[in-house]
Amino acid sequence: MRVISLVPSLTLTAFDLGLEPKQLVGKTPWCIHPAEKVQHAKVVGGTKTPNLGKIISLNPDIVLMDKEENPKEVYDSLKENGIHVFVSEVTCPTHVPEMLELLGRELRLTVQAETLAKTCRTALERTLNPDKMWRTAPLIWHEPLMAVGPNRYAGALLSHVGFDVIDFDPNGNGYPEVTPTLMAANDVELLLLTSEPHKFTADEGDSLIELMKHENITSHYRLIDGEDLTWFGSRTAAALENFFHLSHELNVHFSDNIGIK
Repeated sequence: MRVISLVPSLTLTAFDLGLEPKQLVGKTPWCIHPAEKVQHAKVVGGTKTPNLGKIISLNPDIVLMDKEENPKEVYDSLKENGIHVFVSEVTCPTHVPEMLELLGRELRLTVQAETLAKTCRTALERTLNPDKMWRTAPLIWHEPLMAVGPNRYAGALLSHVGFDVIDFDPNGNGYPEVTPTLMAANDVELLLLTSEPHKFTADEGDSLIELMKHENITSHYRLIDGEDLTWFGSRTAAALENFFHLSHELNVHFSDNIGIK
């Protein structure tokens, strides 16, 4: 089977399902995991701007796409050219087990898909925390500041384990622009600063906290792994566990201000 992936998290997931390195013939520049298995695949363009000619020239049996990450025009063009496409649509972690099973069937790797789906379902049950705490703004970009809301996968994952992810713009696209003033008006207690798509630094965190102080609100921040936050699929179970432990760590140490800024 010849596979092209236009979604970094699905590339990793496909290999975790058992895909052989030689089967991945095309990828995006951001399909970097697992490094030792993706290196020989040809780059066919970015997630938003794949090159249709390059994709067709590689004669794929299947192209892996995501409804949010890849443009619909690309999907339409691939279908018009008779290319089989798998499209994931994952807006919360509870969607992941079924997606793993569907992808496993498409790639003819059903045994490991069932195993990973079971592991994910177990993690979902174990980490569910209905008692929301920490009015939280997960920030993913810096110029302008952008957050992710609870109706997107990343925000829903944090909500699942107990973070109170603020919906700054209920009628928006799930990625609202925010300011210290807006965050203060929404009583933000915790900023989660991701390592991708923007790699936030401690200096940026310190600056944001100072700006929040000028708005007469005391907040804290934590630097987090952006791949844990946004890479759905085989990584979801571990991400749930990691953020579940983070929520408890912050709860235990908050009063002493240990482990957070």
